[in-house]
Amino acid sequence: MLKKILLILILFLAGLSSSVFAQFAIRYQVVPPKPADSLDIAYYSPKKGLAAATQIFSLNMGLWAFNRYVADQHYAYINIHTIKKNLKHKWVWDNDDMGNNMFLHPYHGNLYFNSARSRGYNFWESGLFTLGGSAMWELFMENEYPSVNDIIATPIGGLALGEVFYRTSDLVLDDRQTGANRFGRELAGFVISPMRGLTRILNGDAWKTRATRGKQFGIPDVSVEVSAGVRALEFKGEILDKGLGAAVDINIEYGDRFAANSEKPYDFFTFKSNLNVQGSQPLLSQLNIVGRLFVTDLIDTEKDFLSLGFYQHFDYYDSDTISDVSKRIPYKFCTPASAGVGLIYQSNRTKSFNFDAFIHANLVFLGGSLSDHYVVDMRNYNLASGFSSKAGFNLSFKNRVSISGNYEVYRMYTWKGYPRDIDWENINVHEFDYQGDRSQAILHAVSLRSDLKLKDHLFLTGVVYNYTRDTNYKYFEDVFSQTYEGRLMLTYKF
Repeated sequence: MLKKILLILILFLAGLSSSVFAQFAIRYQVVPPKPADSLDIAYYSPKKGLAAATQIFSLNMGLWAFNRYVADQHYAYINIHTIKKNLKHKWVWDNDDMGNNMFLHPYHGNLYFNSARSRGYNFWESGLFTLGGSAMWELFMENEYPSVNDIIATPIGGLALGEVFYRTSDLVLDDRQTGANRFGRELAGFVISPMRGLTRILNGDAWKTRATRGKQFGIPDVSVEVSAGVRALEFKGEILDKGLGAAVDINIEYGDRFAANSEKPYDFFTFKSNLNVQGSQPLLSQLNIVGRLFVTDLIDTEKDFLSLGFYQHFDYYDSDTISDVSKRIPYKFCTPASAGVGLIYQSNRTKSFNFDAFIHANLVFLGGSLSDHYVVDMRNYNLASGFSSKAGFNLSFKNRVSISGNYEVYRMYTWKGYPRDIDWENINVHEFDYQGDRSQAILHAVSLRSDLKLKDHLFLTGVVYNYTRDTNYKYFEDVFSQTYEGRLMLTYKF
């Protein structure tokens, strides 16, 4: 049991760091699935709106107090005048770095989300609390103008992260346990979903013993991969820039990808993450979530399966300069607010070979892409919107060897660009209200992966990636860049 708790903790900690595969070619179940107990659902179903709202309010006040009195951040000096100014002023595009805007804000939204989710509210209802918490922060808790990109990324990205962490914490909690086992489970649940853990402490559920597990989703069909090895990164430009480091991939597939119907949002999701230890590269280089909101079958026979679904997507890709050779950033793009339709196909025509494929078409409500010219305050990327598509396949032979391919393309439009003649030396970064360079960017992420079974659940994994960016600027020359990446790892499939 302790092994399972450690596994989920590893998943969470490394997940704050992705490989880009939408589903596994070879799966192993962590434990056999079991349905949820009706007693558990009834026990945790009562909605406690006042408590949820109070917790969100307290969270915002606590974070503001830390920023004001401990971190001494300039934006935390608020008063009635800053609040009035924010309420009267139009919403702006802010100039924070990508990690803050596109990951930490959605993570903050996850805290709002789970304040309500852990008090009886469903996925969509919890999203309204998330929107309310974000609006409170933007309007009242900073002396900077409320941000358009934050009010999009925080609640929508918070839905994705929030439901993933809520369901992941549900895997380790067990109200029947006592002693050290119970303490370990509650601690793991708290680390994965702090607001759910806090709610359990405030309600006394963290130590209350019950006859049933308390799991809201029973024991779902879950598969987990943990990979560790080396990572090589190569940026191909005017000067070839190379780097070598260590990498850890941790991926989870939750639920049945070939389900013919869907009861609740995120009954099926994939969570892909990658941590790197490589020079100046960010620790969190990729994070991908694909969560199914609705699905229906189009074909369901003995030989073929095809489903049509509606999915939420959260994609985050980050890099930094590899070395001092070129001093250029290879790639940087993200879509914290994206959703669309997807088809999943499975062939059951042979016993030795397993084949499945997928394709998604999405609208990107908010995204970001590396800029070659826009460097204002902490931002070096363009905010954008547009669309994306993803396609891929998995082919395996007797669960011994597999090949997986994946192709993603993003088309990002920065429609509110700054005027051509700007006095960059005298701009006010808080008044500079632009998405970035007036441009459009086409981003491609292509990958090919192979797994070879060595022993039991242990596999040798090789992955090659190719990232390209083609940015067409209105006032500057177009820029094309290309990055190659390779990983050689040992993978353990739980």
